[in-house]
Amino acid sequence: MILVRETVLADWQALRDVRLQALRDAPYAFSSTYEDQVKSGEDFWRQRIARGGTFLAYLPEVSASEPAGMAGGYQEAPGIVELISMFVRPQARGRGVGEALVDAVIGWARARDAASVHLWVTETNKPALLLYERCGFMVTAERQPLPSDPALGEVGMTCPLAPSSPGQGGTGQGGTGQGWGRRSSRPRMASQTSGWLSRSKWCIPPNSRA
Repeated sequence: MILVRETVLADWQALRDVRLQALRDAPYAFSSTYEDQVKSGEDFWRQRIARGGTFLAYLPEVSASEPAGMAGGYQEAPGIVELISMFVRPQARGRGVGEALVDAVIGWARARDAASVHLWVTETNKPALLLYERCGFMVTAERQPLPSDPALGEVGMTCPLAPSSPGQGGTGQGGTGQGWGRRSSRPRMASQTSGWLSRSKWCIPPNSRA
């Protein structure tokens, strides 16, 4: 069972540890660098949590105490939420943790009436590209150099969000959704109790970073 929840201030050390591992293990995937963020103190991590939209995933069969991964969202522009900082620890990969984290950010965006979720991904990062496509994202015409390593290129991806239906809320701050629509075999996640989020259906499927 995958457990996903939005971070609280007391999570700052757990967030720091998984974020620094991400920057150390996969520098090609992020616009920030390990060398910059390893110098950051407690206030930096607490401020990051305080702005909202940062999620940790847990996989109890791998570790009962350490996060299996993280992801974040922030309001890039009116109606658009940017998905950033996606990372799953190696020992938790292949178990649906990435999908669960994407779903949490999409639910957070949906609860804020966003029309779409956007992200940047390194164009050579094929596993990430496939993950985002499975989650309903489509490649756009956007291209830019990776800020932390301009020798690498990034591509933009976007996921339009389905309109609300009566009684439908978001994960994050609203109610829970039902199913994924495009794929019914997603790994099971905890229901929304005490901040834990359930799976939900927010993206319009395509034709059937920081």
